[in-house]
Amino acid sequence: MFKILFPAFTLFLLAGCVSSTVEEVRSGATGMRDTDNVVVLGRRHNNGYETEPDFVSCVGNSLASGRNRISVLPEREFVDTLFPWFEPRTAPIEIRDLPGLMSNNLVAERLQAAGVRYLVWLDGSTSTNDTSGSMTCAVSPTGGGCFGFVTWDRDSSYEASIWDLGSMSKVGKISTDASGTSYMPAVIVPVPLIARVQSSACGGMANQLKAFLNAGS
Repeated sequence: MFKILFPAFTLFLLAGCVSSTVEEVRSGATGMRDTDNVVVLGRRHNNGYETEPDFVSCVGNSLASGRNRISVLPEREFVDTLFPWFEPRTAPIEIRDLPGLMSNNLVAERLQAAGVRYLVWLDGSTSTNDTSGSMTCAVSPTGGGCFGFVTWDRDSSYEASIWDLGSMSKVGKISTDASGTSYMPAVIVPVPLIARVQSSACGGMANQLKAFLNAGS
């Protein structure tokens, strides 16, 4: 019994411990055609706030790969194509801002040429909380090492708002929350055991978005 359980226990430690939840609220019908593209955008504001670019890229890349993949136009390419209308100071904040933007013929033409059907706005962050423990490192002529034990908690919380450019409406939102505790024991050499909460939140968000957008296909 010990020989069977030990590898699984070791893997659990190396991966850290993460719990996550995903919730969906639908307010309109969706479906993807072969010519439809999706753009995943991070919320950015002039006060310096922004949804982490690596999380935005993770969700976009996950949507574009694997089973039930979706055609995704990269965020940077989209923002450059639609410059300056999706810069932080000019990007539409609410769905009610969309009709006014689409009334601009140049914007409408560029969106149509790019085949963009859905905009997915991501908002949220990952934070580190409740660090505890201590670690001491020393170096001597005969060698060195670290001794101690440190833990810290990380929380990821993100929400995706899905806009349909065809109906110019918000068709739903998806939220994901992930939390986990990381550990770093040290007996001569520190060994970080990381809880990958942001990666878990990305995977949960991307999988739910695939199901949501493909629902009527």
